[in-house]
Amino acid sequence: MRSSAVNPGSAAEVATEAFAAAFSASSTPMVLTDPSKHDNPIVWANDAFLALTGYDRHEIEGRNCRMLQGEASDPTTIRQIRDSISAETQLEVELFNYRKDGSRFWNAMTITPVRDEAGNLRYYFAAQADMTEKHRLETALKGANDDLERQVQARTADLLAALEQKTALLHEVDHRVKNNLQVISSLMLLKARRTPEGEARDALQGMAERIGALSTAHRMLYSEGDVTRFNLQDFAADFLSDLTAGVDTDRMAINAEIDAVAVSAAMAAPLALMMHELATNALRHAFPDNREGRLTISARRRDGGLNIRIEDDGVGISAGVPNPAGFGRSLVDMVVRQLRGTIDWDEHGPGTRVEIKIPLDAATLSGSTS
Repeated sequence: MRSSAVNPGSAAEVATEAFAAAFSASSTPMVLTDPSKHDNPIVWANDAFLALTGYDRHEIEGRNCRMLQGEASDPTTIRQIRDSISAETQLEVELFNYRKDGSRFWNAMTITPVRDEAGNLRYYFAAQADMTEKHRLETALKGANDDLERQVQARTADLLAALEQKTALLHEVDHRVKNNLQVISSLMLLKARRTPEGEARDALQGMAERIGALSTAHRMLYSEGDVTRFNLQDFAADFLSDLTAGVDTDRMAINAEIDAVAVSAAMAAPLALMMHELATNALRHAFPDNREGRLTISARRRDGGLNIRIEDDGVGISAGVPNPAGFGRSLVDMVVRQLRGTIDWDEHGPGTRVEIKIPLDAATLSGSTS
């Protein structure tokens, strides 16, 4: 029986030849330099490297790889390569290089020090790739993005200009509506003063006050920066100021707790009319014969809706003097339906409590009050 042994040296040589054959046939450009020789020259390159650079083999052997550098090559990147070689460390960089015919290309390089078994530096191996098309696409994409951004900015500027124009127009509309409502209210008040006491005079007085409330709502819209929103708290402060001006504060206390709720502009007039009607009716009918009392008005945002409560400690609805010509309660019920809300009238002895719940997402109203 014959025995055989494998020569380790021969196995290493076979492996080296196999790697050399694989690298030579690879489509990835590769080059090997020898740092033990002057100026770290090229000592081997595969055919892919020659195809990438356009040089013949005899034109590159013995020369440093800087032969591929030129005017567009980044000095900072060149310094990184130099420092990495001095430190004997691996480096991955991209650099503008030049072919033999002078054309430029983006060269992505991975430079790796090659050491022997003892750890001594023997060679530098560089695998390379032409990244020109990638950079071209990136540049084209950046150009397209820049152009799109310019278009978006231009379109945004146009939209902002149109919005400013629309806002100015809406402000002007609210301003004119407010002025017209004030004129109508003043005319009705003037007519009421010249009308004998009775139902006709009371009716004129009541309509003038309702129109005044609508005028206040449009004035608030005119003064707001956002013409699409109406701040209920600001309106309530203005409305209550007018309300308390005609009240004897020695016998009547008016308390208000209004959240800063922003509602759509379309809800401004209905809310203004409803709050005015409830508050003035309470003051007018709940405290006859100079009766002392308290009126509380609250508006809170709860569960995605607006909860409004008007409460007094007066004589109550059933004890009030019937007014066949009045339609305040019917008007409030109509406005609440228009706002798609619910209303509850409750006599809690003494006094009356009215609770209203309105959904704040009711952007589309069933009608128009203003």
